[in-house]
Amino acid sequence: MSLDTLDTHTSMPPVAPWRRRAAKLCSTALLYGFASLALAPPASAQPARYELDPDHLTVAFLVDHIGYAKTLGLFRAARGSYRFDEATATLSAVRIEVETASVFSNQRKRDEHLKGPDFLNSAEFPRMVFTADAARRTGERSFEIAGRLELLGRTQPLTLQATWNKSAESPIGGPGGKPYVMGVSARGSFKRSAYGMNYAVANGWVGDEVALIIEFEAIRK
Repeated sequence: MSLDTLDTHTSMPPVAPWRRRAAKLCSTALLYGFASLALAPPASAQPARYELDPDHLTVAFLVDHIGYAKTLGLFRAARGSYRFDEATATLSAVRIEVETASVFSNQRKRDEHLKGPDFLNSAEFPRMVFTADAARRTGERSFEIAGRLELLGRTQPLTLQATWNKSAESPIGGPGGKPYVMGVSARGSFKRSAYGMNYAVANGWVGDEVALIIEFEAIRK
C-alpha cells in the first residue's frame, strides 16, 4: 500500500510532498555533518612558553690561546625564552639575550680587554642575541636549532645542537608552588672574524673559532 493511499484512506492527514523533501534534506545534512566531524583533525595543544631561569643558566665559551690551551670564559648576565610543545617535541620562538659587559674569564685585565673594542665592544654593543624560528628534531631528545647570532652589529647564521635532558615538576618549591622545569644542554661554534672581531687572528695568538657551551633550566609559564 502506498503512502498516498494511506493518506487517502486513513484518518491521518496527508503528508505534503514539500514536507517529505524537507525531511530528506535534513537527513542528508545530518549525515554530512557527522561525516565532517569524524574526518576533522583533532585540535592540537598550544605550545607552552618557557623562560630561562637566571639562577640555573650558563653561557660559556672556549677560545684557543697561542695553541697552548683554551681559555674558558662565561657571561654572568643573560635571559631568554622559547615555546615548546612537549607532546610533539616542537620548538619555536627561541630568543637568548646576553649582556656582553658581563663577560668573565677569571682574569681582570683580560676581562677588561674582552669588553673593549678589540673584542666585544660592550660600550657600543651591550648585547648579543641568538634567535631561531624553529628547530629540527634529530633524535628522541636531540634537536638542531638553525638560528642567527647578532654580535657587534652583524647577524650571521649559527646552529646549535641541543639535548632535551629532562622535563618534570621541580622537587624544590617556592611561594608559587613547584614549577614545571625543562633542562637543556646546547653546543655550537662560530668564527669571530665573521663579525669583524679580527684581533690576533692573523698571528694565531687568539683563536678565530669560538666554541659555545649553553646549559639551562627553563620554567614553564
